[in-house]
Amino acid sequence: MAQAHDPTTGTASRNDPPPHEKPQDPGERPRSRRPRFLTHLAADVPASLVVFLVALPLSLGIAAASGAPIMAGLIAAAVGGIIAGSLGGSPLQVSGPAAGLTVIVAGLVQEFGWQVTCAITAAAGVVQLLLGISRVGRAALAVSPVVVKAMLAGIGITIMLQQIHVLLGSRPAGSALENLTGLPAAIINLELHAALLGLAVVAILLGWKHLPAAVRRVPGPLAAVVAGTALSVAFAPAVERISFNGSILDAVALPQLPDGNWRAIAFAVLSMALIASIESLLSAVAVDKMHNGARTNLNRELMGQGAANIVSGSLGGLPVTGVIVRSATNVEAGAATRASAVLHGVWVLAFSALFAGLIQLIPLAVLAGLLVVIGARLIKVADIRTSRRTGDLLIYTVTLLCVVFLNLLEGVLIGLALAAASVLWRVLRASVQAYPPVPPSGLWRITITGSCSFFALPRLNRVLHSVPDGKDVVVELNADYLDHAFREAVVAWRKQYQATGGTVALEEHGNTLFQDAAHQVPKRQEAHELPLPPRTSWQSAGETGEDPQSRRSILGGINKYHRRFADKVRPLVQDLAEGQNPDTLFVACVDSRVNPNLLTSSGPGDLLTLRNIGNVVCHDGQDASIDSALSFAVKGLAVDSIVICGHSNCGAMKALIEDAAGNGNKALGAGFDAWLNHARPSYLELLADHPVAVAAADAGYSRVDQLGMVNVAVQLSKLETHPVVGPALARGAVETTGLFYDIATARVLLVTTSGIEFLDPAQAAARAGAAGSAKAPTG
Repeated sequence: MAQAHDPTTGTASRNDPPPHEKPQDPGERPRSRRPRFLTHLAADVPASLVVFLVALPLSLGIAAASGAPIMAGLIAAAVGGIIAGSLGGSPLQVSGPAAGLTVIVAGLVQEFGWQVTCAITAAAGVVQLLLGISRVGRAALAVSPVVVKAMLAGIGITIMLQQIHVLLGSRPAGSALENLTGLPAAIINLELHAALLGLAVVAILLGWKHLPAAVRRVPGPLAAVVAGTALSVAFAPAVERISFNGSILDAVALPQLPDGNWRAIAFAVLSMALIASIESLLSAVAVDKMHNGARTNLNRELMGQGAANIVSGSLGGLPVTGVIVRSATNVEAGAATRASAVLHGVWVLAFSALFAGLIQLIPLAVLAGLLVVIGARLIKVADIRTSRRTGDLLIYTVTLLCVVFLNLLEGVLIGLALAAASVLWRVLRASVQAYPPVPPSGLWRITITGSCSFFALPRLNRVLHSVPDGKDVVVELNADYLDHAFREAVVAWRKQYQATGGTVALEEHGNTLFQDAAHQVPKRQEAHELPLPPRTSWQSAGETGEDPQSRRSILGGINKYHRRFADKVRPLVQDLAEGQNPDTLFVACVDSRVNPNLLTSSGPGDLLTLRNIGNVVCHDGQDASIDSALSFAVKGLAVDSIVICGHSNCGAMKALIEDAAGNGNKALGAGFDAWLNHARPSYLELLADHPVAVAAADAGYSRVDQLGMVNVAVQLSKLETHPVVGPALARGAVETTGLFYDIATARVLLVTTSGIEFLDPAQAAARAGAAGSAKAPTG
């Protein structure tokens, strides 16, 4: 759906249709459809004028900093607005000459001359066009943000070092190092009028945000340049100013092919294309976060930028990129469509053709002051803090210094290489630690976490062989990646260590299983959130030398709890130390395979649990234990839910069926047989074709599981007549729920007094599909 401009926010609303899409009354005559850009001109025209006023001084300043003809900046601004605005994939991004390319353009102008630089710009546009056609737009975003931020900061420092010389009335040198070492001499020999004008511009730009909102409607850069120019005309008429011959049409210069050195030319073309593409795409992504309209088509944006650079280079303009300063201004000014960017280019072209004489009144020191502030704003303290917090400060610092003191491309490449090396180190690094015994356990503990590959073998062997011979050792493996070489090293060490009389138990807690590395290609597995695997899966008699069913097995589990989970559980239970406030009474069977907290994704303090054989409740006065639990839950803790949960292959249900067949349960004693009286009504309901039994049979469940589900429904019915629970149900203070846990599929079903329902959507869909196939006519 097309976007409409929201006059209250100054942004496009995705929910309101534009006027030409609003519904008509049935009796109304059809209205002619206007082009979409005409619909939003009321928003786009004012926004385009604001962007034009910001772009004009910036374009002039960037041209001056690049060592290019002044009009080259205006040509790039006009072309970027009209061509990239029309053809690009970002609806609200504004393109033009960018500070990010001043360093590389200045170097190319110095080495090859201006017209050859124009040819390089046009060729870089062709490369961008091909990249867009090849649909690699998103791949261009695979650049570490810290490298991009450091690149921009390095560009800012380079611009500042260069333009401070212009502000002081001297000539900048060719490199940042020369500009830095030449600063003392420039300060000593400063030209007072130029320095005062430049500092006045800096002061205006820094203080602009503190002025009243009505004043700030005028863009700060425009106000600073106008004020600085007016001061120069009144008090410093002899200061050096911008100079050129003719209008923007006279400044059009055809590119020129170089005489030789094609390798350097090709390198320059690729450098410009890649840097311009990355800056444009990152700017487009940033602009997308500023509005709620359509997102950027990154491949189309690359093609639009390429077309703009082909035209700009062919006409004698600077390289074009998406510019975040102008784009942000465009969004904040209320632009609704790409027409705003296009119109801003038209205004630049018209002004340059009609009022070129005014441009020549601007002093170079005024533009230098503007560029010093622009350069300073490229250095963001927040980026430095972020890189320090995330461990990327070294990457940021090295990239910045290389951009400043080597060159832009080498700095970025070095930064990317360092970022890649950092990622490899973090991803491939495995932490291997050995901990001596802590009484009373007597166990040596070795923890292995991370990516367990052959890269970690030196540290693995050093740590493993630091454990004294003949000890009891537990190896805790928490791997997200494990290859055959690493597994082989651990297996070989365990075999050798056990030969010395020691014991080695292996506990696995990660995503990748140890045995998988023996017979399949290593790969990263999905994260396992399940915290409670059966103890027999990580503790076996062969590893511990003990019967896993003995008391030692429980103590081993407690030891593992203290080592791995106690510190993580403590924050969860600190608020529960003085009392509990569960919301549910969960009645479940004593069966060891049923874990109420696991089934309900609940933790400490959530469930009050009542467990007995057959998950039964009783009528009042039949069992004091059950009565007291129900009373405590409803009256004492005011739970709002009671759950009855049965399960598949239940031993109590089997016993009922065996007893009805005359086989009895004498081996379990008279007490067990008496307890079954609480569940015998369920068997009678099964024989009477209870609706739940019919539904379970239709779903393909066995006779035992049918009885288990009927038993849940019968227990729910008992609660309705219980003297404690019944009144609470009647007044809506408590609700009851029946569940059935199918152990074989690890899925939970909903049981009501009249049927069953599959709670897992995938299982429900599969059952529905099977039922549909069964009912389909054959033929």
